[in-house]
Order: sequence, then structure tokens, then C-alpha cells
Amino acid sequence: MGEETSDESRTSIDKAIEAISSLISLSHSIKSFTVKWQLIRAKLDDLYSGLAALSNLDSSGHDPSLSSLISAVLTSLTDCYDLATRCVNVTYSGKLLMQSDLDVMAASFDRHARSLSRIYSAGILSRGFAIVVSKPGGGACKEDVRFYVRDLMTRMKVGDLEMKRQALVKLNEAMEEDDRYVKIVIEGNDLVNLLVGFLDSEMGVQEESVKALFFICGFGSYNGVLVRSGVIGPLVRVLENGSSVGREASAKCLMKLTENSENAWSVSAHGGVSALLKICSCGEFSGELIASSCGVLRNLVGVEEIKRYMIEEDDTMTTFVKLIGSKEEIVQVNSIDLLLSMCAKDEQTREVLVRQGGIQELVSVLSDPNPLSSSKSKEIALRAIDSLCFGSPGCLNALMSCKFLDHLLYLLSNGEISVQESALKVTSRLCSLPEEVKRIMGDAGFMPELVKFLDAKSFDVREMASVALYCLISVPKNRKKFAQDDFNIGYILKLLDHDDGRNASSDSGSTKFLISILMSLTSCNSARRKIASSGYLKSIEKLAETEGSDAKKLVKKLSMNRFRSMLSGIF
Repeated sequence: MGEETSDESRTSIDKAIEAISSLISLSHSIKSFTVKWQLIRAKLDDLYSGLAALSNLDSSGHDPSLSSLISAVLTSLTDCYDLATRCVNVTYSGKLLMQSDLDVMAASFDRHARSLSRIYSAGILSRGFAIVVSKPGGGACKEDVRFYVRDLMTRMKVGDLEMKRQALVKLNEAMEEDDRYVKIVIEGNDLVNLLVGFLDSEMGVQEESVKALFFICGFGSYNGVLVRSGVIGPLVRVLENGSSVGREASAKCLMKLTENSENAWSVSAHGGVSALLKICSCGEFSGELIASSCGVLRNLVGVEEIKRYMIEEDDTMTTFVKLIGSKEEIVQVNSIDLLLSMCAKDEQTREVLVRQGGIQELVSVLSDPNPLSSSKSKEIALRAIDSLCFGSPGCLNALMSCKFLDHLLYLLSNGEISVQESALKVTSRLCSLPEEVKRIMGDAGFMPELVKFLDAKSFDVREMASVALYCLISVPKNRKKFAQDDFNIGYILKLLDHDDGRNASSDSGSTKFLISILMSLTSCNSARRKIASSGYLKSIEKLAETEGSDAKKLVKKLSMNRFRSMLSGIF
């Protein structure tokens, strides 16, 4: 028999592909030996993928070594079709014999698929991939999208390393442009398993594969599929030994996956905690990788045992404290966030943070001379101070000993709006501390800055500023100092004058706070006299008719002062 021609080979391949499709369709109608037939269908799918790629071969791409393999495949398909027919018609002679025959058939198809893969791996057919299926347009139907993904999967399965990498690049581009591709990838478990397997492959293939998995991780509902495919162990290995690109994508994947605390133990079991701590402590890695690693660790410390292990590791807290001083905002933000999670409701860990200089580092973020470059860092540093320091005497003492009030006052006056609001929240917390702290704040100049927030657009901001100011002027020394500046009292009275068009933003809630401040000020003789003689007394009396008891008390106190003044004039 002569050597098979290229056209004859193509005909044989097409015939095999058609027979596989027909056999798969027939197998779905079989009611017996369902597990066996599921296994056979999986083997047929693998074989189909390999043979489908051959249809892209041009005439010059034919290789004689395929002929015997295609012939063997056709023979196996004929035998399997016979077994399927007998299962459908229940005409087999015995169950044990049929089970044995089906096992032999599954092994046969597996052997054919591996043989075809070896041929591809040897590079014999790589030149035949000149014909590439075009990516469907944006309005393409789901079947066209699925066909394109299946073609890419075929190239990943049977192509050489460069072909695999190129197919992965195309897949990533498609998933980035259209979410439908992500769904198609998830629907085909074979492709997910393939991507996970590529994490232990050559560097270029590994990088593109971990990028693809990161796209999938962006859809939280699909993360369970990835975890069940065993993705966590390979991701940790990439974190340990991959390229810089691979490590960054791997850390981002793990950060997404560990948002579900159930996956934390799996990361720990595969050595992920040690790998992440090593990245954070080593100065040679990029800020993006360190920040993502901090993000993963932040998720992991939600498990108490993992948090304890991290704290007991040498220099762990020192490492994270040093990261607060990073020049990269993303590292600052994520390291502070991590420390917040570690110290939450844990006085012992807070004490370690103080000993390692963590509070000083947080304050140093606020003292950054560039007010625009790190507003997000300043916000989260203030949030950390708010969360950590007021419940811990040690943290609070450390805070007050490093010129924190100077930096806070500067941000309250000159910060970005979001930073100002964070600074105001911390200021409000400070104003609830003992009188000595409030006296220091009064001397430092906090009261005039708080007055500026009394007419803010946000009700929450107005409330915080009002409460903070009320607390400060409850100290006699501060009250006297506040009354010395005519602007302070005059501004508050103007805000209470509802007939003034400039006070359209005022509401009953703000009015209540302002009346409380004025009521406190009446304890100071000079302030009381200024209020009574300001010309706004009628406005206050009008408020007393609508605003309730506090306004009435204020009017009564001011009226008594006016009566005493009249008596002193008579006598």
C-alpha cells in the first residue's frame, strides 16, 4: 500500500472528527454505565481537540507519521460505536464484560490523545498552524465565541511552547474586552484545569496563564471553580519562584481568593504565609508585588491561628512598620491596612506595634511635606490612628509624644477635603479626652479651625465640628480664649440667623448644636455680654419659639444678663 496523500489524510481526519461528534451524541442517550461513559466522553473531547487542530493544516503541513495514528483512531471509534449501540439497546451479554470493554476503550482513546500530543510536542505539526480562527466581533453569537475559545484551547493543548503562549495572549485579550469569554472559559472545566496546569510551565506560558486566572478571579462567583481546580498550590509556587510579572499576578489572584476566609488555610498549608512574609521583608521586589502581598496577608490574619503565627515570626512587625515609611503610596496604604487588621481588638499586638515604633511611623505619613502626593496615605494613617490609639493608653501616649497635634492641625487647615474630614474625625475623638488634652488643643489653635467647619455642606461634618468645639469650650480657659475673638461669636450668631440668605444650608440639627455652643459660652461673662449686645437677640428669641427648650434656656440666660445690666445702670 502506497503512502497516504495529503488529501487522503485530511479526509481521514475529517471522518474521525465527524465520528467522534456522532459518538458523543449517541453516548448521551445511554442510561447504563453512566460513569464509564462520562470518562469515555472526556477522553473523546481531548482527542477531538487534538484532531480539530489538524483541520487547520494546509497541504504542506501533512506529515506521514499521522497516518497510522488516524487509522488506529478510526478503528477504535468503530469499536466504541458498537459498544454504545449495544448499551443503548441493552444487548450486551454481561455487565462485568461490558465494564471491562469500556475500560479498555477509555484507555485506548487516552493512548491516542497522548500519542497525538507527543507529535505536537515534537514540533512536527507546528508549521501547520498558519491558519488561525479569527476572533468574533462584538455582536457575535455565543456559539461563535465558544468555537473561538475551543480553537485557542486546542492550540494550548497540542501546540509547542510558543504556540501555547500566543493562544494564552489571545485568550487574555478576548477576556479583557468581553466578559462572555470569561464565562465560556469557566463553563469548560478542561480549560480551567489547563490554565492551572500551566502555572508549573515555562516562564512565558506561566505568566500568561496567571494573567488569565486573574481575569477570572475578578468575577467572585467563579472563584469556587478555581479553588476546586486546585489553583492555590500552584499560585503559591509562582509566588515563590515565578518571574516578577507572574508573582504580581499570582499575589493579586490570591488576594481575590482569600477574600473568602475558607481559602486562608489552603494558602497557609501550601507555604503561602512564609512566601508572602519573605516578599514583604525583601527590598528587591516591586511596590506592586509587596502591596498585593500585604493585601493577601490582611485577608489571612482574619484567622487567629495564622495571625499568631505571623506575630511570632521574627521581625514580622518590624517589617510591616518599615513598609509604612515606603515612598510608594500603594505600599503605605496596604501595609497600614494590614496592621489595622492585625491589631484590631488585640491589645497585646498593639503593644508590640508601639514598641516597634509603629505610631511614630503613622505620624510621619502625616508629616509628608507634599500635601497632594499622598492624600490616600494620610487618610488611612488617620483612620489607623483613630482605630488604634484611643482604645489603648500606650498607643495614645506614643501618639501625643511625637508632635501629632501639630500635624493634625495642619491637615485640618490645609489638607485635601477628604483628608480634612478624616482629620476632623480624629480631632473630635481627641476632644473627648481629659481636660489637660483639651487645654493643649485650645492653646494650639484648634478652635478657630473648627469654627470654619460649622457651615460645611455635610451634616456629619457640621455635627463633628460642633461637638468638638463644644467639648473644647467646656474648659474655662478655652472658653475665655474663644470669646476674645469677636469673629468666633459673630460667625456662630450669623449661622443662627435664618433670615440671612447665606445660611440656606442650615437646618434644625445644626441649629441645635450651635445653640449648645452658645449656651456653654454664656458661662463666660465677656461672651455673654457680646451675645446679648450683638443685635441677634431677636433672632435667638424667634428660634426659641420653634427650637425647643435649649433655645429657651439660652434666651432666659441672656435676658437675666440684660436685666442685671439695667439694674446696675439704675443703682
